[in-house]
Formats: sequence, structure tokens, C-alpha cells
Amino acid sequence: MNKTACFFIPGIFATLFMCAQVPAPGAKQSKSVFMWGATIHVGDGKVLENGAVGFKDGKITFVMSGADLAKIKLNQGLFDTVIDVSGKHIYPGFIAPNSTLGLNEIEAVRATNDFAEVGGYNPHVRSLIAYNTDSRITSTVRTNGVLYAQATPRGGTISGKSSIVCLDAWNWQDAVLKTDDGVHLNFPKSIQRNGWWAEPQPSSANTQYDEELNKLKAFFTNAVYYCNNKENPETNLRYEAMRGVFNGTANLYVHADYVKDIIAAVNFSRSFSIKNMVIIGGADAWKVTTLLKENKVSVMINRLHDLPKLEQDDVDQPFKLPYLLQKDSVLFCLQNEGDMEGMNTRNLPFLAGTAAAYGLTKEQALSAITYNTAKILKVDAGIGTVEEGKLASFIVSSGDALDMKTNNIEWAFVEGRKVNLGNTQKDLYNKYMNKYNLPK
Repeated sequence: MNKTACFFIPGIFATLFMCAQVPAPGAKQSKSVFMWGATIHVGDGKVLENGAVGFKDGKITFVMSGADLAKIKLNQGLFDTVIDVSGKHIYPGFIAPNSTLGLNEIEAVRATNDFAEVGGYNPHVRSLIAYNTDSRITSTVRTNGVLYAQATPRGGTISGKSSIVCLDAWNWQDAVLKTDDGVHLNFPKSIQRNGWWAEPQPSSANTQYDEELNKLKAFFTNAVYYCNNKENPETNLRYEAMRGVFNGTANLYVHADYVKDIIAAVNFSRSFSIKNMVIIGGADAWKVTTLLKENKVSVMINRLHDLPKLEQDDVDQPFKLPYLLQKDSVLFCLQNEGDMEGMNTRNLPFLAGTAAAYGLTKEQALSAITYNTAKILKVDAGIGTVEEGKLASFIVSSGDALDMKTNNIEWAFVEGRKVNLGNTQKDLYNKYMNKYNLPK
């Protein structure tokens, strides 16, 4: 990847200025904390009324409903800090999968974009080392409760490896939760969409499809041979990077939308005995739910606030997709790939709110940006739910966090560290409201 991050571009003064405005990460938790009186949305479908959460040394040590709490008569004096959050809501920190957060800053300034490498087959490229914790976009995303992201490369046929990071850290070494969780493959498209969204043209068949697929098969065949051969004459970094995909320690993330491509991708993965495959996009996934379940393939649904992929689709097809997959018991989560995806990641909870308006329950929608995501990324042992033994990474909202009218995150914690929820947008708002003596 382009190693020139915003700090090293002389002349890009605006970017340097923005980097200087990022709030400092929270200090390591030093005192035990007990928060009581809130409605706790665990993330796996359970809701604890008038509940309490205790955490110490960055991990949750106590979670209980109000009714159970009354039975044991817990001594709150056992905790250093006691906080009354009556009437508020506690949620797991939201997780943004398949994201370029921290990999790009200003889309129109090429020097600030560091998410794509030259070449078509780059499984050895690691997005993690390009992750910029000083991105000003990140602080605006945390404000709406997004505390973790999957820093994901783009471009080419095989883009590279993603990693799971927290959004409150000094550097990428501090931020990483899971290193190199999977390889991203942009599967050949059988259909080419022509024109653009404002002036679409009729779709056409991809005349290069067979050639692209055969080239991909050849790469995987060579990579399998390399990984199974203990006496390779020399190290091949590209093939070496595929080892985790073949032995099941890393996911293969296949970016595909159309039903023909999804079926081909599943069959392709099965032909190479790939154990952990995830479809990213999956606009037509609802048409092949039986195939997905049989092969234990999960889906990262693209942003719901979008137009249908095909002319014959219902106008609200993107909104209904989560319900259709939930109904057929396909594991899925929500993600936000597309134009201006970095800044739009702050809308992740509202995508879940839309899913709740189109068939899901509120708790199912919440799982689609917390627990389900954590399971797909294989980090559910540490995050994704508010449960004893997991990392103290959660948010406290005075209203429904999935509703843009009431979402108001008052507290956020990452591994027990209190997160600064300030950002430049808030600063400018307060600055001019104060200037004109307007009510906030």
C-alpha cells in the first residue's frame, strides 16, 4: 500500500491540521465502575430491564437485571465508582465490518487514500499497517456508537488482508483486536452494470468472465499446491498469505452481489475445501438461502439505504434483505460499503433501525451490527455483547441508539477506557451556537 500517510505529505496542510484535532484516546481503566438502572440490550436478543453492569481492568465483571439484582442485594460499595444511568440504554459497541475507516481521509485528495495497492492479486497486502488512528473521520463515527471496525483493503481481484481494530487508540499497534482476520476476493462479475446511478444503462454480460474465473482458479490451484508442499524452493509471499484461508484460521471474504456470482463463489470455495467463507454485498443472497445454510456461508449485507441492484427488484428490496435472511436462518450482519463510506459509517446504527422497520425486531437489528458481526469476524469471545468476561466495550445512550431522532450517546467505553466523544463537528456546532446565543 501507499506508505505516505497524512503526516508525511508536505503541502497537505489541511490534512495535517485535521490530524491535530483528534481527541486523545482514553486512559487505561484504573478504578472499578458500577453502572445501574439502565435497560441493557445484551446484543444477542436478550434485554435486561433496570439492569446493572460492573467492569474492572477493562473487562465486564458483572451484568444483571434489576429483578435479579434486588434478590442478591449487591453492595455497591465494592466498586470504586458508582454511576446512576436510570432511564438510559446500554448497548454493545457497534462494529463496522468491511470498512475503509482510517484508510482514507478525503476522497478527493488521492494522497490521503491508502486502501488500495497496484496489481490484481495482492493477498499479502495488509491493511493494518496503513490504519491511521489520527483520522478525524473516526471521532465522528464514535459519536454514534461505532467503536470497532474491520479495516479493509480495496481494489484488484484479491485486495489483501483486513484486520479488526478499535477506534480509540494511539497507533495501529494499540488499535488492533485481531490481526489479518481474512483475505478479500472480488469475485468475477457475470453481469456488467453500465452508466451510473443517475443515468443507468442496460446491463450486459461480462465477456471476460470465463477468462477472469480461469485465472482465479489457476491462482488458487497454485496457492494450494504451495501451501501443501513443505519443501518449496523459495518463499512466495502471495501464496504464503493464502495459508490461513486454506487451513481455516482466516476467513475468505468474497465480494459478490448477483445470484449467479454467489452460486459460483460458493462452488468455487467448496472446490478448494475452504472452511470459512463470507459473502460481502449479497444483494441476491435471499434467493439462495438454502445453499448458504448448507455451506455455512454468512453474509455482510451492503448498506440498506441504496437503490435496488436490478430493475425488476422491488424498490424497497435493500430494506427487506435483512428480514429475508433472518427468516431463513442465514447468519448476516450490516456494513456500509459505497460512496463516502468513511463518513457514512456513522449511519450504521440507523441502517439497523431501517432493518427493524422492515421486518426485524429491534434486538435482531441490534445483533446485525454487534453480535452477528462479531461472530462472522470471529471476535465474539471478546466483543459483540454485554456479558461477563468480555471486554468492557459498550455505549450508554439516553434514547434508542438505532433511531436517528433519539440516538444520543452519552458514554462510551473501549476495554474499560472512557472514550472522548468530542469531534470537530461538535466543536463547530457549539462554537456558532454560542456566537449567536442560540439554544443547543
